[in-house]
Amino acid sequence: MTLLAIPGLAVWDGIVDLFNTVMTPLYWAVSALLVGWHWLLGQVLDPNGGWAWALSIAGLTIVIRTLLIPLFVRQIRSSRNMQLLQPKMKELQKKYGHDREKLGQEMMKLYKETGTNPFSSCLPLLLQSPIFLALFRVLDYASKGKTHSSIMDPHVQSLQHAKIFGAEISQTFLKANGDGAGNVKVVAIVLIILMTATMFTTQLQLMRKNMPKEALTGQAAQMQKIMLYVFPIFFLVGGFNFPIGVLIYWFVSNVWTMGQQFYVIRRNPAPGTPAYDAMQARKRESNLRHGRSADEGVPGTADEGTDTETTDRRPAQRQQPKRQSRSDRKTTGPAGGGAAAANNGQTSSSTPEDAPRPQDTPNKTQAGAAKKQPAGKKGTGAKRQPAAKSAAQKKAAQKRSGGSR
Repeated sequence: MTLLAIPGLAVWDGIVDLFNTVMTPLYWAVSALLVGWHWLLGQVLDPNGGWAWALSIAGLTIVIRTLLIPLFVRQIRSSRNMQLLQPKMKELQKKYGHDREKLGQEMMKLYKETGTNPFSSCLPLLLQSPIFLALFRVLDYASKGKTHSSIMDPHVQSLQHAKIFGAEISQTFLKANGDGAGNVKVVAIVLIILMTATMFTTQLQLMRKNMPKEALTGQAAQMQKIMLYVFPIFFLVGGFNFPIGVLIYWFVSNVWTMGQQFYVIRRNPAPGTPAYDAMQARKRESNLRHGRSADEGVPGTADEGTDTETTDRRPAQRQQPKRQSRSDRKTTGPAGGGAAAANNGQTSSSTPEDAPRPQDTPNKTQAGAAKKQPAGKKGTGAKRQPAAKSAAQKKAAQKRSGGSR
């Protein structure tokens, strides 16, 4: 009876075959990248040396992390949204704390409205896992002189015996054998410590510098604590079974993450965090050194939008003359007052009895004009009121005619 006749083993063999079928494209991709970097570095380094292969693994890591940059940007945005949502989440917890089902529904609704994914911080790590597994299998097969793809066939012997610091990069701490077994264990322990320390430092940097106090409690804080403690412990324990090449991959990946996160935290920190306060302090110091106002252009201050506010005021100033109505301009204008007085003098017969007499206004105007104008121009001012003069002449003529009678 063969092993395939046992139902349990037959099912397991089917799962293994399915897994290898799914992973085959990744085996080819990882092998192609390794061989490509090895050919490039082999132009300046020993092709059969361990550093050519170690740096090829580092080059593979850089390519993978470069392709994951859009996902990293999405991770940063989602993490910031989670921080900004902390006040609303606390309100929901106070309101629906007694009803766990309703609280969960309201939380999911809030995440959907704001486009926030609480698990996005784990996406880069989850997507790297298949790459890590493919590299693990390629190096594990190379340690036995086997390959997963024909691309690695001409290079498998070189990769199998490539050494750095006297340790073959295809061997693991637990399975180290041969003359260089001690070197393998020493190099593996150093890389495991470096890999764990960089992962822990990266997550601790995020929690201390780029997370507000409100975000240090609740579900988001629990996820951050899991990434801070659980993942480093997992890689610390699992690292003893990882080949040296895989440890190199994770160490380079963690250094990349640390540098990428340091850049983002320094240049674009989340509001209300220590990193945001530090950025404001640096901006103020720069303004003072250049002789500018301390708060000029500092995010989160009133001086940040000064130029915009000034630009918005200018159209309002140009529109002010248009707000005055035509009747107001006629009433307040000096020319309009003179014209109204002249018209009242010409139409004095239609003025009501209790209104001021029209003859008085032009006479007073004439007297004022005569005082202000030179002597040669008095006649000109008198000619402007012919109606007032004719009325006075008529009254004088009536008195003379009445006296003569």
